[in-house]
Amino acid sequence: METMTGSASLETPSTQALAATMADELATLRRELHQIPELGNDLPLTQKKLLAELADLDLEITLGKQLSSITAVLRGEGTPASGVKPVVLLRGDMDALPVAEGNDLDYKSTHEGLMHACGHDLHMAGLVGAARILHARKADLAGDVVFMFQPGEESPGGAEPMIAEGVLDAAGRRADAAFGLHVFSTGQPQGVWYGRQGSQMAAADELHVRFKGVGGHGSQPHEAKDPIPALCEAVTALQTMVTRAFDVFDPVVVTVGKIAGGTRDNIIPDDATFDATVRSFSAKSRSSIKEKSVRLVEGIAEAHGLEAIVEYTELYPALLNNESVYELAQQTVVDMFGEDRYSEMQFPLPGSEDFAFIAEEVPSTFLFLSACVDDAATDLGNNHSAHALFDDSVLPDAAAWLAEVAIRRINQG
Repeated sequence: METMTGSASLETPSTQALAATMADELATLRRELHQIPELGNDLPLTQKKLLAELADLDLEITLGKQLSSITAVLRGEGTPASGVKPVVLLRGDMDALPVAEGNDLDYKSTHEGLMHACGHDLHMAGLVGAARILHARKADLAGDVVFMFQPGEESPGGAEPMIAEGVLDAAGRRADAAFGLHVFSTGQPQGVWYGRQGSQMAAADELHVRFKGVGGHGSQPHEAKDPIPALCEAVTALQTMVTRAFDVFDPVVVTVGKIAGGTRDNIIPDDATFDATVRSFSAKSRSSIKEKSVRLVEGIAEAHGLEAIVEYTELYPALLNNESVYELAQQTVVDMFGEDRYSEMQFPLPGSEDFAFIAEEVPSTFLFLSACVDDAATDLGNNHSAHALFDDSVLPDAAAWLAEVAIRRINQG
C-alpha cells in the first residue's frame, strides 16, 4: 500500500484501490484501441478515442501540430512545501505495427494488415487509468502532471517532434522527472516488473555502404574492379573490429541484414551494397563505432581501388535510467506489489526506444512489465509477433504504478 504524505487523509483511497475499481473499464478501453490500430504519426481514430476518454477530466489538453499527439496537463491543488510545484511527465505510446494479426480474438484488429503487436494499446489504457487516479487525488497533489500520449514510437519517431512542440514544458516549466513503462508478452512471469539503473535499452543507428567499381566479364576479373569481394571483406572486418576495438562490458553489435550486388554468375557488377544495424549502450561507444566503421569500410574500398559511398544515420540514442529516479521507480514497485514482483535486469535490452530522447532531456526511468497470459511465457508470440498476446489483468497495476510514482516524485519537492 502507498504511504500517505502531505495533506492526504487516512481515508484517501490508495492508487491501487482506485485502479482496482476501474479494472473492467481499462480492459474495455484497451480492447477497443486494439481493434483500431494505426501507424506512424498520423493516428486520427486513436486520438479521437483517447480524447473521448479524457473528456470528463479537468485537464489542459493540447493537440500536436505535426502529429496526432495529445498532451494533457493536470494541475494539482495541493501546496508544495518549497513553494514551487514539481512537474512529472508520464508517457504512453499510441502507434501499432504493420503486422497482420494471427490471433482469433473477439477484439482482434479490424484494420487489415495492422496490429497492436507491441502492447501500445495497454500503454494507452494504463496512462488513461493513471490520469483518472491522479484526477481523483488532485486535491492532495502538490504538483502538476503532464500526460504524454505519443504517436510514432515504432517509426518515424514521435518523441522528438513532441519535444519540439513543447511537451516537456507543457506545465509552464520543464518537467522534473519522466516515467514510462513497456509491457512484454514473454520473458518473465505475469505481473513481474523489471529494469536496471543506467543503460536500459540500446542506441540504434544504420550503416549504409556502397562500393563502386568497374564491371566486366566474370572470366576476366583482372580487367574489372570487382566490388563484391571487397564488400564481403568489409562485412567480415566489421565483425572483427567490434570484438577488438570495444570493451566487452560496453558492447557494440553490428548486424549486416542486407547485401546486394550483381545480376548473374558471370557478370562482375559496377557496384555492390550492404545495410547494417548498429547497436550501442553508451554515448562513448556510439560515437566511436560511427567513426571506426566509416573509416574501416572506406579504407578497405581504397585498398581495392574502389570508391566507397558510406552513410551513417543516427536514429535513437541509448535509453539511460537516471540513478535517483530509477531508485524511486523500483522502490515504488516493491512497496506496492512486493519484492517478488521486481526483477533486476543483469544486462540491458538491445532493442531501442524513443523514450530515450525524453531521458536525454530530463531525469527519467523506463520500466518493463510482463503482461504474458501465463507464467511460462515461452510458447506464445513475443512482441512484434502476429501471435503476441497481452493480458489485460496487468492494467490496474500499470495505472496504479504510474500514478503512485508521480505522487511520490512530486512529494519529494
